[in-house]
Amino acid sequence: MHQQPTRQSAADDNYPPGAGRRPFPQTGAGITPSEAVGVPKPPSSWDEPSNPPAVDGRNRAPAPPVRRPWRPATAPPPGASSHTSQPTPRPAPDLPPTHTALICVALPGLAISGEQGQLAGQGLDGFYRGGRRLLSRCQVRIAGREPLAVQARMTGADRVRFVGTLRASPGAGPDPDVVVERTRTADGTERIALHNATPRPLRLPVEVALGTDLADLGSIASGRVGPEIPASVHDSGLRWSSADGSAWVTAHPPPADALASAGLLRWELELPPGGTAAVELWVRPDGAGPLRAAGQAATSPLAPARAAGDDPRVAALVEVAVDDLQALLLRDPAHPSDTYLAAGAPWRCGMAPAEALAAARMALPLGTRLAAGTMRTLARTQLPGPGPQAGLIPGPRRDAGALLPPACTGTEATLLFPVLLAEARRWGLSEQETRELLPAAERCLTWLRTVIGDGTYLPDPQPGGPVRCETQAHAHRAAVLGADLLDAYGRPGATELRQWAQAVRNAFRRDFWVEDRGGGRPAAALVPGGRPVPHLGATAVHLLDTGLLGAGRLAPGLLDKVQTEQLARLLGSPAMDAGWGLRGLGTKEAGHNPFGHRTGAVRVQETAIAVAGLAAAGYEKEASGLLRGLLEAAEHFGHRLPEMFAGEQRSAGSAPLPHPAACRPAATAAASAVLVLTALAGIRPDAPARTVTLRPMQSAPLGGISLTGLRVAGAPFAVRVSRLGLAMVEEAADGLQLGV
Repeated sequence: MHQQPTRQSAADDNYPPGAGRRPFPQTGAGITPSEAVGVPKPPSSWDEPSNPPAVDGRNRAPAPPVRRPWRPATAPPPGASSHTSQPTPRPAPDLPPTHTALICVALPGLAISGEQGQLAGQGLDGFYRGGRRLLSRCQVRIAGREPLAVQARMTGADRVRFVGTLRASPGAGPDPDVVVERTRTADGTERIALHNATPRPLRLPVEVALGTDLADLGSIASGRVGPEIPASVHDSGLRWSSADGSAWVTAHPPPADALASAGLLRWELELPPGGTAAVELWVRPDGAGPLRAAGQAATSPLAPARAAGDDPRVAALVEVAVDDLQALLLRDPAHPSDTYLAAGAPWRCGMAPAEALAAARMALPLGTRLAAGTMRTLARTQLPGPGPQAGLIPGPRRDAGALLPPACTGTEATLLFPVLLAEARRWGLSEQETRELLPAAERCLTWLRTVIGDGTYLPDPQPGGPVRCETQAHAHRAAVLGADLLDAYGRPGATELRQWAQAVRNAFRRDFWVEDRGGGRPAAALVPGGRPVPHLGATAVHLLDTGLLGAGRLAPGLLDKVQTEQLARLLGSPAMDAGWGLRGLGTKEAGHNPFGHRTGAVRVQETAIAVAGLAAAGYEKEASGLLRGLLEAAEHFGHRLPEMFAGEQRSAGSAPLPHPAACRPAATAAASAVLVLTALAGIRPDAPARTVTLRPMQSAPLGGISLTGLRVAGAPFAVRVSRLGLAMVEEAADGLQLGV
């Protein structure tokens, strides 16, 4: 008998369990589903069957969907009075904030700290492995006092450096004479170094108080963390154990004293004049060895790309982005050679299919190996046939805001799969790997044709639900690029896909365009009866993302030229452009909330897609404005962009407001940096034809820029764009020709 998969809630999969929301079941360093911590499942109008990758790589049979009629959020149920009293829903518990946390990532390891450096056992503080907190408290006292924190700085995706000072000598005046440096890494290592700044030797007692609750991230998110677990002395450190797991800390040099009852390790350190003494702690699950992060291996699938130019921020943006992508890599447990990106830390440290495919697609300039590993991993989760859902790649549902019911990320992932395969082939995916993945792409395209049937649009899985604008954009792109892929390998079905794509283009330009005095806009969706939902949101940017065909050509889009020009104007307007990026919902729309993750916050991925799409369509003014705003925002975030931040309007001297629950780092945000700079250079490869076409932004909004360490056709690729908007290839594969 097949095991039934876990159902997904109707809530946004950006949020962790414990907030009334449930992520895609994790295959790597994941967090516990909300049922495990007793959080009730929120009501949903439709549940898409989920088929997460099992640890042994086998598929699981889907549970039958629960279907209920959908009604717009503003309409009361039939027969209900607007004065009918309803029970007040219990508010979701507040999540521990992430916006002030320093998050070190080398999955499946995490180290999360506050700016003071001391792990106080509060909020998210701690060392984690595989979603479980191994150590929640690590407090240092020197000569009976805590050092004064003076600086906290990330020095890489996986490490943070804290500097504190101490006045250890009596009568020393206001100047500190001991500098305390703590280096904390995601692999579970902490180094505490004391530097003597005086001309005389010092003998200093050092105490480190340790403790843990061995809680999982789901429990932390829901506020259901238990008390600290009693410690026992273990070799040169301490050990904790419970029914949920165990952890131990070892120290070098061994402490002079270890008190299990207080969780305390003590040393007497001798510091010569101007000298340094250090203590190192290693935090591990009981019986486990050192962390082996996928991104730190020599076999990482990502090329070490670098950027330089007139604007020095582009170098930092690319460096941090590549570092974060490396840190978020995970291996398929059953197929260790296949790597993919976790969605983001700390809440989504496992597979989220749509985000993993989208990030791999944006990261294609760093090589095709990540795309191949991601597609192989997800191909093993496709629902088997027969049946109308055969070929679907399951995924959780995502909140679409107050005006529409939740969207299905499984639909998005299924449509992204053939697009990623087609474009990865253009960037240089080998013929052998392409042929191996082609059957899975064909199953995705067969699912698309089956669901559409004799209709024009790809319907929402919700019976009687809306026909979404962005879903048609994803489906149209999949059909056009999928047909191109099928033709390249002599497979049937391309003609039918192209015919449907042409039909939906003709219908979309008529049915989805809402005329108004401002020049019109694309509808967000059509509800039953064909009535448009006219609110303007960032999901419209997917209409500009048409996909890459051969010879540097972009696929046709759903909008005509006049409609595309109007959409570009709208995206560049103050209602949509916050000055830092693109708002999820325009300021003039009902329900706008600058912190709403789908109703007004700036989502980095959608902003990057807008920059690339606008630049490709020739609307460089609007693309340049969004690009410069995003670069300004990145600088305020230390060049590590979160997945989203508040859509407050930028003003002189202001800074972007962080979203307290956003993942940072996030795979799509990091990959977005690669996308926007690749779009700036206009790189369009066609590896099967051994050509690469360059269509740089002629306005050169960031001045001169050079990109090195990219990969096209399996070889290093470098390009330089001058201040005049002229592009020149500086390194490329042998035999690769510049297209026209």
